[in-house]
Amino acid sequence: MAAPAEYTIANLNGQWVLNKTLSDPTEPVLTLQGVGWLKRKAIGLATITLSITEKVENGLTIIDIESTGTGGIQGTAEHRELNWSERAHEDHVFGSLTGQTKWLDNKGADWDALDSFQKEGWLDERVGPNGEPHILTTAVSKTNGWTAIQVWGFTELNGVRYYTRKVVITKESEVLKVRIFYDFAGPKA
Repeated sequence: MAAPAEYTIANLNGQWVLNKTLSDPTEPVLTLQGVGWLKRKAIGLATITLSITEKVENGLTIIDIESTGTGGIQGTAEHRELNWSERAHEDHVFGSLTGQTKWLDNKGADWDALDSFQKEGWLDERVGPNGEPHILTTAVSKTNGWTAIQVWGFTELNGVRYYTRKVVITKESEVLKVRIFYDFAGPKA
């Protein structure tokens, strides 16, 4: 279902379902990230739902994401604070990671440093605390030797608005780029 206009990068509160038809295949990415064959296959067959809570506390945006999959796939939980502080994270899919998250404007040094793939096709919805239209998040796995840089925002395909992530994953000389689209499934239960 199309994302209603009141749901923005500053208000992701709700249920979002991975649209596998529109999204790029994630199997090559999971392979590069060291996710085992059986787990990759299970993830590939499951319907993945993100239950997102986004709030502002003392001027700091905080995003909590509970990811669940159909068919008994164990979910993961993410806690993101948009202050660019390094935070450790560990889960059963990706192992031990270090991540950072912040608001991202579509101009300036941070934007210029992105892969061109991550800059194209966005809706210019300036809803961040300083008018930013995007969120930038990174994850680094020292154990498996990969880095993922994600830009979050909203795109429109065939007149339908989607919550979208554009991800560039690097491991040594290998670089993968994927677009991930999410359908709005309704407010949080």
